[in-house]
Order: sequence, then C-alpha cells, then structure tokens
Amino acid sequence: MSESVRPPTHYCIALQPICDAKMQHRADEMLYRAAPDSLHAQIDCGLTATVRACSTAFYEIGLRALVGDRLLFFNAPREWLLEPDLLPPCSNQLVIEVLESVTVDNQLLRRLEHLREQGYRLALDDFVLTEQTRPLLELADIIKVDMLQPQDPASLDVYRQHGVQLLAEKVEDMATFERCRAAGFDLFQGYFYARPEIQGLSCRRRESNQAAQIQLLNHLYRDNPDFRQLESLLVQDPELCVTLLRQVNSAAYHRPHPVSSIRRAITTLGLQRLKRLILTLLLARNGPASLLMLPQLLTRAAMCERLALHFGTAPPDEAFTVGTFSLIHTLLGRPRDTLLDSLALDARIKHAIRTGEGELGRLLRLVQAHESARLDQASEELIDLLNDSYLHARSWATEQLYNVSR
Repeated sequence: MSESVRPPTHYCIALQPICDAKMQHRADEMLYRAAPDSLHAQIDCGLTATVRACSTAFYEIGLRALVGDRLLFFNAPREWLLEPDLLPPCSNQLVIEVLESVTVDNQLLRRLEHLREQGYRLALDDFVLTEQTRPLLELADIIKVDMLQPQDPASLDVYRQHGVQLLAEKVEDMATFERCRAAGFDLFQGYFYARPEIQGLSCRRRESNQAAQIQLLNHLYRDNPDFRQLESLLVQDPELCVTLLRQVNSAAYHRPHPVSSIRRAITTLGLQRLKRLILTLLLARNGPASLLMLPQLLTRAAMCERLALHFGTAPPDEAFTVGTFSLIHTLLGRPRDTLLDSLALDARIKHAIRTGEGELGRLLRLVQAHESARLDQASEELIDLLNDSYLHARSWATEQLYNVSR
C-alpha cells in the first residue's frame, strides 16, 4: 500500500427515531458507531465522533437520502460548537444538541446566537437549570429531558414559559410514554418506539489519497487557485471525487440537470464550499488533532508569506508552502520526513523545512521563534514587525476557518 493512502476506516452512523404525541415519526437522532456491528457508542473523543458522523451524513449520504424531510438531531461538543465548519447549506432540518457537559460562557453564547441566526435549531440535552445555564433558555428551541432521572416540575414549568418544545428521551415503555404525553411533552424518544438502527449507506470502507489531499488543501488557500490544477489533484482521490459530485448534485443546489464532471463541480460548488469540504474530510479521517492544528498551520503559512513579501528574499508562494508543510505532518499524524518524501515538493522547500537553512528556512525559523517567544535578542523593530505579521496572519486564518456564513 502506498504511504500516501491510509488504511480504510469502518465507522458508521445509526438513527434513532423520534415521534410526536400521535406516535408519528417526526425526527431522528444521529448516533456515531465505531463499527457496523457496534450496538452502542464507543467514543474515545466526542469531537472525532461528531466530525465523522457529520461528514457521513452531510457529504457522503446527504440529508434527503438519510432522513427525507424529517429533522435530524446530532450531538455537538464545545470544540465543535466554536468551530462548526461542517454544516451543510440547508439549515432548517438540523437540530444541534448542546450537551450537558458543555461549559457555558460568553464565547459559547455568541456562537449559538450566530447558529440560530443562520436558521439552525438548538436543543439542550440532559439540561439542568442553574444560574450558569439559564442564558441557554433564551436560545433553545427544544429541551431534552431524561425520563430515567427524577423530574423537577418547577423546572419544566420554567421551560414551558420560555416557549420551548419538550422532548422526553429514554422513554422505555408505553406507560412512561402515556405519562409524558399527559404531562404535555411534545416529542418522544426511546425503546418504546424504536431502537437505534445502523444506516446501511454509511457502512463502507473509506480510503483516501492523503498526499493529493495535502496538496489540494495547500492549493485551495492560495489567492488565485488554478482550476485545472485543482481538477488534477481531485482526480487523484476517487473518494473525494465521489463526495464532491454527491454534494454538488444534492437537493440543496436545485440543479435542473446533474453535474457529472469534476471541473463543472468545482465551479458550481465554488472555492469556499470546496474548502469546507476538504477540511471536513481531513478532520473526519485524521481525528481531533486536525481541528486544533489547522488554525496554527494556516497562521504560520500566512505569516511566512507576509514576511517574504516584506523582506523580498524569497517567493511568497514558496514561503506559504514551507509554512504549511512544516506542520502538516503533525496534523496528519505522520513522520515529517516520510510525508515530505511522499510529496512532489521543490527540493528547496523540503530542505528549508528539514534544516531551517536558506532564505526560506530562515523565514520559517523566524516564525517558529515568534511562536515560542524566543526573541530575546531581536530588535524592537523586528518584534513589532513579527507581531504585526502574526495579527494579520491569524486574522486571515480565523476568517478561513470560522466564517461559517460563507
């Protein structure tokens, strides 16, 4: 097997139906399963589970094929809520579940307000009313109440006063369903109605040409990407091509005729959505480190580029590439030299990354010194330049990764 192709993964998703008071199927909760034969969730990292489940539902299967017109609930840990780059264009079907373990602060509240403004619905899972969590009531559309835990009638009254829907979860038998219905609950979820069912469309081997993805990600973030080069990189990853064509032909784009060519898919989808798709697949296939490393990687790359423009000692595009590939091995969890050997990068770029020598290497070492605050011997003028370059680079990276309205 080529070093640029990772072993296949076999994770999948299950759906558990949610019904209304008339026992009509109204929604589904999406559940992550590490393998097709898993009866329960086996989650080592909530962020990885969310990323993989969203990638499968939104980009591999598609909402229409998965749930039709029904609502789709899914769990979202805090890390994902702060950087929700996996959301599809059609927001009115999605219910984002804010877990009870999520820390509530101003940063989170601003992100949730933004999601609601975009049309996504918010549900509070296993919600407990406290002074800290009370602001969430102003943003919630649905509150899920665990029927296996003691109930507080006063809290339920407060929820109703805020006009939210009440969803009774873990309803195990008909007697509990009848009691919840009499108490005024709107939606119901539990074994009395249906158990989670693995979705066959999600049970598939996932393999990827990682080298092509790396080059594609790097090329996507250039100022003027060449569509022909994008196409040539895409066709090296059949899995990515299939996902791209499925996405561009989904109901969200209302295409009168199917798009069958990669070139047309790129122009139809647009660079911004294509960036989101590539980032999604990288995150889904390579775990939570990606989400933590991508902002640092892009900031470093943009800072190298900006300094190259200022000093005029190296081509800015090559400086950007050096910055990118000096960290990409960490993001992908592979040895640096092994990864560099697998890529058709210019020898000067590889040398700069490995040794820190040459004009490109000196730029990289300068940025790394700024990152680790090793600038004791630097002049005030140089420190001011580095700080200014960092602020502009970080702003650019943040815009690329966090502007969910794009």
